[in-house]
Amino acid sequence: MVQSSLATKSQSFDLVKNEIEQTIKQAESSLERFQENRESGEDLQNCVDYLNQLRGIFILVELRGGTLLCQEAVTLANDVPVGANDDKNILLTSLNSALFILRRYVEYYQQQREDHPELLLPVINELREARREKPYPESCFFELTHHDHPEFCEGLGLKPPQENDSGYDVLARRMRLTYQVALLGVLRERNEVVSKKLFARSARGFARLCEGQPMGQLWCLLALVSDTMLDRAMGFSKARKRLLMSVEKYTRDFVYVGEAAAAKEVPDDLIKDLIYLLYRSGSANPEITRVLSAYQLAPAEFPDAILEAHSRRLYGPGTDVLRSLSEALQEELNQLKDKLDIIERGIEPDLAELASIADALDRLANTLQMLDLNRLAGISREEAGKLRQWEEENRLPEEDELYRLADSVLGVEDAVMQIVTRGITSETDALLGSERKREESIYLQEAIWVVADEARSALTLAKRAITAFIESDYDKLHLANLPATLRSIWGGLQMINDPVAAEVIARVAGSIQDRLLDAREAPAMQVLEALADALTSLEYYIEGVGHHEDRNLDLLKLAQTSLDDVGL
Repeated sequence: MVQSSLATKSQSFDLVKNEIEQTIKQAESSLERFQENRESGEDLQNCVDYLNQLRGIFILVELRGGTLLCQEAVTLANDVPVGANDDKNILLTSLNSALFILRRYVEYYQQQREDHPELLLPVINELREARREKPYPESCFFELTHHDHPEFCEGLGLKPPQENDSGYDVLARRMRLTYQVALLGVLRERNEVVSKKLFARSARGFARLCEGQPMGQLWCLLALVSDTMLDRAMGFSKARKRLLMSVEKYTRDFVYVGEAAAAKEVPDDLIKDLIYLLYRSGSANPEITRVLSAYQLAPAEFPDAILEAHSRRLYGPGTDVLRSLSEALQEELNQLKDKLDIIERGIEPDLAELASIADALDRLANTLQMLDLNRLAGISREEAGKLRQWEEENRLPEEDELYRLADSVLGVEDAVMQIVTRGITSETDALLGSERKREESIYLQEAIWVVADEARSALTLAKRAITAFIESDYDKLHLANLPATLRSIWGGLQMINDPVAAEVIARVAGSIQDRLLDAREAPAMQVLEALADALTSLEYYIEGVGHHEDRNLDLLKLAQTSLDDVGL
């Protein structure tokens, strides 16, 4: 029956496909004429009529995304007055984009024979935001048939917090700060892996504070979602960022309202949005299938990774195109570096080789300029000019001149490599914003990698040692070498000029010595939890350093706060 329905739907689409394409073309032409002459109310009305006609066709062939897109486009077009001033340009631009994406989606549906309305949600929300309306959630086209929610906390193995008032308040503040650091990392597009781990840690902390209260279900579900997003490498779209920002207000309640916040009921819409992420992940892990089966759902056959790949076909150049471009430019730069290496080694130096390198740099500059990477193009041309000058002077470059040339080429290469993640943007063009210092070379980077690797190993060892210390009924032999191990990476962090991280490491090492090794009584569980939080935050921070990312000082602040909370 389903196959018959899909076949009928496909046949219906084929019958009206030409009419859809022609109507989109007429709508675009009418809108273009109105933009040229904004006193032409007839052209604007024709555009609205064509959009309404498209909406009717999409209802007939049951394309939900196309139907909603046309509906929002009509509403936006009606907000554009005849004689519109420049302040309405954003509305007209959004309308143009919607028609362009609609044409692409019609082509997509013809090829795939599957309707995935969620692919059109970004442009639908763009139309709503242009009208200053609240955007639709990511679960807009998703429905839950059952309203009786399963037990989300089952299997998480949560431990209740220590039974004292100050412990509750301290843990609530620390978990809120953990959530905020994670959210800030997402909004600033920092290491997504670290943010997902922090969200999971914060959610489990709040779930512990709830102890069976209704709000605990939200935090347990968020912990599942965070773990799943990490496991399936799911990204943070605008809709997901909005969702996480809406959850942040509940963390505030735990700090300012107190234990009564745990008794609040969780809105069904929020549960639906989080369940949708589990569904969209496509994960078949037991804990996910248990939750989905309660709603008579199976993991999506069109998971997030495929959705992202299909979305790139509709919206601009995709990662694959950027990667191919980056690899082609890197290949050309590798040839340049080989030629520079021959000159530096003095192996049969040939002045004619200078002209060859200059020509290659000019070709590279032309390509970069076509991509609007004008600063990088200018640097390439500047270095090409120096090479031609050396050829005219009938001399090879001096050692310092050659180093400066090599640094410029390496700087361009660094920027080219980041086209894949940053895209072709002004940020990519500004990566070579200042002259690189010779000491900031590959040697320093290798040192940073070595220090980061050693620090990760030491922190992992520290967490295992503390776990063994607890499980062995506080046998101090498990901690005997720990302070010395941690102090050994203090020197490495100082060497790579990271004194703040070094200070936190020193505090942790000192706290282990004073509060665990030298103390006669067993340590309070709060102290052990604070140390665990601090070590985890340090581990996430070091992970970012090792990947040559901007140093996330918020993670160090989180570690310091964990230590401050218990007076370490």
